[in-house]
Amino acid sequence: MIREIVTIDEELCDGCGLCVPACHEGAIQIIDSKARLVSDRMCDGLGDCLGHCPRGAITIERREADAFDEAAVAAQASGAALPVTAAAAEPETLACGCPGSQMAVFDRPDREPTGACPAAAPSAGQQSELTHWPVQLRLLPPSAPVLAGARLLVAADCVPVAYADFHAELLRERVAVIGCPKFDDLPSYVERVEAMIRQNDLKDITVARMEVPCCGGILKAVLEARRRAAGDVTITDLLISTRGEVLERREL
Repeated sequence: MIREIVTIDEELCDGCGLCVPACHEGAIQIIDSKARLVSDRMCDGLGDCLGHCPRGAITIERREADAFDEAAVAAQASGAALPVTAAAAEPETLACGCPGSQMAVFDRPDREPTGACPAAAPSAGQQSELTHWPVQLRLLPPSAPVLAGARLLVAADCVPVAYADFHAELLRERVAVIGCPKFDDLPSYVERVEAMIRQNDLKDITVARMEVPCCGGILKAVLEARRRAAGDVTITDLLISTRGEVLERREL
């Protein structure tokens, strides 16, 4: 069929990856240091990614393409393999993409029940409490199944390094996303968290941030996202010192 679809100029593309999280369908991935449309079926042609390319490498063209397939998008989000078609057999439409952005959910059936006291010190065999992948805020789609009815943890990416009890206290039974408000685009954080609030019946949100001034941006982004979404989800602000101590915990 003839329809509008995204096209990417490889000569202009510098592989920055800003278009990847902007494509909510997961149709764009970084492959061989270039942004590529991995499957015509996953591109709806709306062009949400256009304004995120600093090089102007992404445009919309009208050409022969497979029809948009919502089932393929859902399969990509859940980590399931896409059904093979003639189009998918061609190199430019393989739904391989960057392994780092492929959705995955981990089963943790043997972890201690809620309320159990964690060990005084982490042991060599301590189990990770991470339940999904990816964890970068700009990569986890708001439609990810793990977000439905979840307790969301939005953590500055220095927190897991500084806070010794990150897995046992914060990550357990929460869906985590991480980011750096100093180096990333805060408006994109607001948009992403707003979409997560709107599309999922979140139980609560915990924001874990460092005491350094620039880290306050991640809390501001989450608060603004809640305001825009007109939601009433409780937000807990957890402030961690550079020495790994809890300085403050408050509900907002």
